[in-house]
Amino acid sequence: MDRWRGARRALVLLLAACAAAGAFAAAACGGDDDDEAATPAATATQASSATATPPATPTPAVAAEARPVLPAKVKDKDGQEITVSDVSRIVVLNGDLTEVVYALGLGENVVGVDTSATYPPEAQQKPKIGYQRSLNAEGILSLQPTVIIGSELAGPPAVIEQVKSAGVPVVLFKTVSSLDDVTRKINDVATALGVPNRGKLLAAQTKQEIDEAVALAAKATSKPRVAFLYLRGSTTQVIMGKGSGADVLITAAGAIDAGAEAGVTGSKPLTPEALVAAAPDVILVLTAGLQSVGGVDGLLQIPGVAQTPAGQQKRVVDFDDQYLLGLGPRAGKALMDLVKALHPELGG
Repeated sequence: MDRWRGARRALVLLLAACAAAGAFAAAACGGDDDDEAATPAATATQASSATATPPATPTPAVAAEARPVLPAKVKDKDGQEITVSDVSRIVVLNGDLTEVVYALGLGENVVGVDTSATYPPEAQQKPKIGYQRSLNAEGILSLQPTVIIGSELAGPPAVIEQVKSAGVPVVLFKTVSSLDDVTRKINDVATALGVPNRGKLLAAQTKQEIDEAVALAAKATSKPRVAFLYLRGSTTQVIMGKGSGADVLITAAGAIDAGAEAGVTGSKPLTPEALVAAAPDVILVLTAGLQSVGGVDGLLQIPGVAQTPAGQQKRVVDFDDQYLLGLGPRAGKALMDLVKALHPELGG
């Protein structure tokens, strides 16, 4: 938390100093934090590390805004143009977008977040508006927001319409379905909040980090089969496939998404037959999910897991929920960690 705060304070000081001088170096505002501060450790029984030599991503020749430039105009998920005139009180409906807002230097303006907003740590101290898919209009409006930012996952629709009818600008964006969409997400949020140049710089750094990870994955000599399991104790145990969010990173990391290959779209109840048929070399899980079943030892007690190549070798990789699935400013870092965990032959 201290490192995140330090990085954010440094960003704010740079913005203020460069505004006074009348110029801002593009390289000074390229992202949310450094690798060490931003990246939670992914755990893996055979994780490895390596350094890639990536293709360079040119930094845009732009100067970051010292403060939001308003009014701002942005198109939402339906192509409708929305005008935002005040960003002093921001409510964010989805955890992944909360991370983007903070990375853009506007965390102090956030007055409400949903329960999926776990990063940065400061976001967890903000007033909660419920879970992103089951929001409450009264709770949102009680925070007196001047603008509401979210994705098309936010709902239910009746709540969104109720909030809109109160006269508050509500900007909902399309969800990310590919790594190419990550920079779009960042730029969309930045445009809506009147800091498009900050968005360009952050998007450029994120793109460079993604390119680094992809370049390293291209050096791999293995192509492991990865099953992404979503676990919440004994009540929720499913295998994820196409559209999970993790499938994007698994493929980019030079691996095969075993669930997607088996024809799973979204999720499918976990059965021994499904696991054995998927034959994963690696099992990928969310950290909270792994803890909910008693760690790796508990995971191996789930019928079918111990019979897979991954289970026999205890090749289990876990990531924090938002780190793996957020697909935002830390997407390149998460992908790099996944590449290293899946390809021990890359060394490190």
